[in-house]
Amino acid sequence: MPAMPGFSHHIFVCGNVRELGHRRGCCDPEGKQTLREAFKKELKQAGFGPLVRANHAGCLEQCEHGPTVVIYPQGIWYGRVTVDDVPRIVSKTILGGEILSDLLIPDSCLNNPACPHRRPVEKG
Repeated sequence: MPAMPGFSHHIFVCGNVRELGHRRGCCDPEGKQTLREAFKKELKQAGFGPLVRANHAGCLEQCEHGPTVVIYPQGIWYGRVTVDDVPRIVSKTILGGEILSDLLIPDSCLNNPACPHRRPVEKG
């Protein structure tokens, strides 16, 4: 039996759910994995078959940048991703290798509480 090819990309979609109004925000407030399902649908339509997989992930610790997606093995971190961004991510990043600067979480911001791109914490 011939060996199956490995994955070319693994997309992890944060599906962490927190209570409404949490100070760090929440990547999947409704808990419906809508973003992951959009990736699965778009990947299927693009014909990627078993080479690219979109997986639910627990907290990726980039809550203030959420909803967060990370693409491996490239290590591309995207923040504030919406369902409307999914076709562009699949066509430009997965298919074309292009990094989308408007969604990219810079390396200097990953796990950095002082990141200037994080949404302000509301006081109250």
